Amino acid sequence: MRTEPAEPPETAEPSGPGLRPYPVADAAAYLVGRWSVLRSVHDLRGGGEGSFRGTAEFRYEPAGGALLHVEDGELTWGGATHPAGRTLRLRPRPDGTAEVEFADGRPFHVLDLRTGRWTAVHPCAADRYEGVFTVVGADAWHLEWRVGGPEKDQLLRSVHRRLG
Repeated sequence: MRTEPAEPPETAEPSGPGLRPYPVADAAAYLVGRWSVLRSVHDLRGGGEGSFRGTAEFRYEPAGGALLHVEDGELTWGGATHPAGRTLRLRPRPDGTAEVEFADGRPFHVLDLRTGRWTAVHPCAADRYEGVFTVVGADAWHLEWRVGGPEKDQLLRSVHRRLG
């Protein structure tokens, strides 16, 4: 009896350092729409692992021209699953880049996808967040955040796929 090999499990791990960037002329225009999000979360200090599964929607605000990034889903950590989400705001610039802010208006980082890959750095108190954005196609992009400092030692890897 012949059986088909099982499909590999869905994962938020990028397919390796050889991800080929897909240049995007306008970050905001590229991101508009709904995306599935699958994220692995690794606590490198404590050894814990978890995951986030949900959606991200990028939509223009009715006034002001900013793009809202609303993420909603479930975080599984320590054997328990909880609702989780966040809201960010992208302010498009004429050159195709965007300024990213927290929901309360505090600056987060700049986003430039014109080469298909971008590294953003954000200091948060004594911790340092370093994010690597890699666009891998018209309908997929990856994000890896490395968080280090006295409070955190984490690695978060996300895969975004366009829905509909």
